[in-house]
Amino acid sequence: MDGLIFLVPYILIIVSQGKGVLLAIGAIIIIGIAIWQLIQEGKTGQTVGKKALGIRLVRESDGQPLGVGMAFVRRLAHFLDSIACYLGWLWPAWDAKRQTFADKVCGSIVIRTQ
Repeated sequence: MDGLIFLVPYILIIVSQGKGVLLAIGAIIIIGIAIWQLIQEGKTGQTVGKKALGIRLVRESDGQPLGVGMAFVRRLAHFLDSIACYLGWLWPAWDAKRQTFADKVCGSIVIRTQ
């Protein structure tokens, strides 16, 4: 869901064919959206996509939002989900807590909202 927000700036980049003002505008918009989404996820536990799906990212220990710093670390830790043939992304399908490898490392969990 969150990836759809990046569609318009990606189209700007594709249309620009790698040069000019459209490339710069598209890149700035993508970076801005990524930072805004990270801040939202850290402070509220929800990105636009998570909000639409009725889920939140919280600390497993106390159910509070991760904070912007830990949300950033979790994004970096998603590398672990991909390194073993993307097994970490599938792990929630059979994990009791429905956590990816990144969630396990960061002590986070995704929960349903009311």
